[in-house]
Amino acid sequence: MRITEAAARLGMSPRMLRYREALGLLPPVRDLGSHRRFGDEELAAVTQAMELEKRFDVSPGELAFALRALSEPVVAQAVRDLGVRIGRIQAPRRALDFEKEKALRLLRGR
Repeated sequence: MRITEAAARLGMSPRMLRYREALGLLPPVRDLGSHRRFGDEELAAVTQAMELEKRFDVSPGELAFALRALSEPVVAQAVRDLGVRIGRIQAPRRALDFEKEKALRLLRGR
């Protein structure tokens, strides 16, 4: 189906559907004439995205960024570093730190 029919079925405007496509929230499927064709899989993906946005109270742009962070390790690390810096994420403990703490506990116990 074409974008106008798909948008109507999803309860949104074709413009919003194009916006979601630009954000990368749709599977990349086009026909030979470079027109996007929507099938059941594309409609299901948009519906799932909309459910996530509603459930977690996020915008399409925020959801697109979350997907980017999941798929690009450099972005994930940068977000993790920020989370540690602002105290929203606990810094991961290194194995050597754990062994050092264990040794200190054993020494104190003697």
